[in-house]
Amino acid sequence: MLPWCLAGFQIFQATQILIYAIAILGLNLLIGYSGQISLGHGAFYAIGAYGTAILMMQGAWPWWAAIPAAAAMAFVAGMVLGLPALRLEGHYLALATFALAIAVPQLLKHGALESWTGGVAGLYVTRPEPPAWIDPDRWIYYLALLAAVFAFLATRNLLAGRIGRALTAIRDNPLAAEAMGINIHLYKCAAFGISALLTGLAGGVSALAIEFVAPESFSVYLSVFLLVGLVVGGVGAIPGGVLGAAFIVLAPNLATQISTAATGMIFGVFVVVFMYALPEGCWGLITRGWRRLAGRHGASHPTPLPVPPGKPAPLPRSAPPRDGRG
Repeated sequence: MLPWCLAGFQIFQATQILIYAIAILGLNLLIGYSGQISLGHGAFYAIGAYGTAILMMQGAWPWWAAIPAAAAMAFVAGMVLGLPALRLEGHYLALATFALAIAVPQLLKHGALESWTGGVAGLYVTRPEPPAWIDPDRWIYYLALLAAVFAFLATRNLLAGRIGRALTAIRDNPLAAEAMGINIHLYKCAAFGISALLTGLAGGVSALAIEFVAPESFSVYLSVFLLVGLVVGGVGAIPGGVLGAAFIVLAPNLATQISTAATGMIFGVFVVVFMYALPEGCWGLITRGWRRLAGRHGASHPTPLPVPPGKPAPLPRSAPPRDGRG
């Protein structure tokens, strides 16, 4: 997406797609590669957003320091949650993380933290002044694009190395992975922490994009939306996060245009149709189509077999046999 071809609300939507893509990437690392189910990543998103807002507005930190620091806070929270999560699996882990998604917005409203979080009223975030040659909306877009590129490249390199192979082994067969000497507890806990870090990074950029944070913005529905985006994009597919993010940003707006009275129902129908028609996600459909196209291309242009030395090459089937007469 080129921001110079977009204007106004379209730039904001493009920015939100990039931000949610980072958050879905973090969730994909946990679910798609380590096999741990989470329904509470909205809490890590909130930690990143509130951490950035508090550090900038009350600590006078620059944005380029506040966002990484807030992501580090989310990393610590993920590691802390990952320790007790080691004893939980399947739907028990999903329920535990779901409880976290419910508790964090209520905690942000608590009177003891109101001086920091602003309570129900939330906090306003002053967006830094962009360079003179670019307007604020496009500047935020490029910031989100930079964060997304960094997150995707870092995750790809991580999964291509030893950590990625260990996580895949743990997901596929924990007993075999442990027999191979892989520290299951360490890698599972690290997966939670790194996943939370990426989601917190998305929350920090979101605080700058929206210029406001409030507990109601991080309800349990945010965690559900991120999970929907992961499933629609494709579990275990890194590029699918962008497609899933586009779905959760654009589909509600499309549902509103169809009917303002039944937006939630129409969005739910969209989700059911996608899950039924594309069980492997949008990226699975793309890769399947690409393989089919590549297979047809290979069938129409078969690779010739090597000819042993000293033997003539076989004639094409369409060529008539030679009888030796002029």
